[in-house]
Amino acid sequence: MRALVIIDVQNDFIPGGALAVPEGGKIVDLINKLQNKFELVIATQDWHPEDHSSFAINHPEKEEFDKITWRGSEQVLWPVHCLQNSWGAKLHPNLKTSRIEAIFRKGTNPEIDSYSAFYDNGHEKTTGLAGYLKEKGVDELYFCGLAAEICVYFSMMDALEEGFDSTIIEDATRALNPADFENAKKNMLEKGGKIKNSSTIYSEL
Repeated sequence: MRALVIIDVQNDFIPGGALAVPEGGKIVDLINKLQNKFELVIATQDWHPEDHSSFAINHPEKEEFDKITWRGSEQVLWPVHCLQNSWGAKLHPNLKTSRIEAIFRKGTNPEIDSYSAFYDNGHEKTTGLAGYLKEKGVDELYFCGLAAEICVYFSMMDALEEGFDSTIIEDATRALNPADFENAKKNMLEKGGKIKNSSTIYSEL
């Protein structure tokens, strides 16, 4: 079975939000159309508490986008975004949700960030997504959403580790930093991931 995984299409990642991805709003209509090509559609949400360790405001004398070492790993310090139950954490109002069967929330632990839909950044705790998909009989995953080189990328890399045939739909995602996305694409391809455009998806599925 094939599943579409919609990563973090939330208000704070759309222009006008707290951590806006350039042109992030332009992918919403395309994602809506793509949903009809899949047997299963799921989505993720960043869902942070106010005291989250990834927020620059929670580290005195640090600035947004500084990098620190946190719990033995590099941590980018982000603007406050996707606070639980806030407008910014809501899925974009134009995103159709009638076919989304489940929403997996991540980043709820204030002590560790969680880019991937499958695990926190330290791989200490699973979201349960892999087990959910396997129980459904899913073996092919197609990723779209925001941001391409961060949450979409880390989700796809974990999906490959979990044994899923994994594809990123490139025109249904946008990057916060396009140069970083180019490097991320190389890593995805080296690990066996696939990169396709929606036109190819329409012809294949």
